[in-house]
Amino acid sequence: MQDFDVGSRLKDMRITAGLSQRRLAELSGVPHGQISMIETNRSSPSVASLRKILGGLNVTMSEFFEPDSGSSTSVFFTPNELKDLTSRLYSTFGAQGRITLQQVGDARSHNLQILSERYEPGADTGETMLEHVASEGGVVIAGEIEVTVGEQTAILKAGDSYLFNSTQPHRFRNLSDREAVVVSACSPPYL
Repeated sequence: MQDFDVGSRLKDMRITAGLSQRRLAELSGVPHGQISMIETNRSSPSVASLRKILGGLNVTMSEFFEPDSGSSTSVFFTPNELKDLTSRLYSTFGAQGRITLQQVGDARSHNLQILSERYEPGADTGETMLEHVASEGGVVIAGEIEVTVGEQTAILKAGDSYLFNSTQPHRFRNLSDREAVVVSACSPPYL
């Protein structure tokens, strides 16, 4: 697989939106210099930073990494038909541990993102807490995962679940020695 050029893609989307680097930085709540560094590929953004920047463009992570994906009328999906949202993310960002996110169908057209998530031992969404405009919830299917939302932290085991406003800073970590599996939903879609 070819490496995905985050900088060029961001620059193209910013120019198409008619925004200067400074204006995009203001809309995203990130320093102006960060936009410049990313666009020139002198810096790789964290997942959380890229989400903030894309929020300023009103673009999801999925739209950013899969710009030519079309709408589908499919109702049922086999495991092979789930859309991998992590293959390009981790070659670009070098996350801690392996996290696999697979999306069911066309989240944008349904305004609902359903994900099958897998966290290998030691996997972590990162010290920079995630924040985005949405509501999200999920059910732990196997293993256990530490979920932090704002000031609250809990270790959820198979059968446990969560539901929160995604504007609250949040983080997911697998502190155990076995894989954790979560099925989650988010509306509106954010990846």
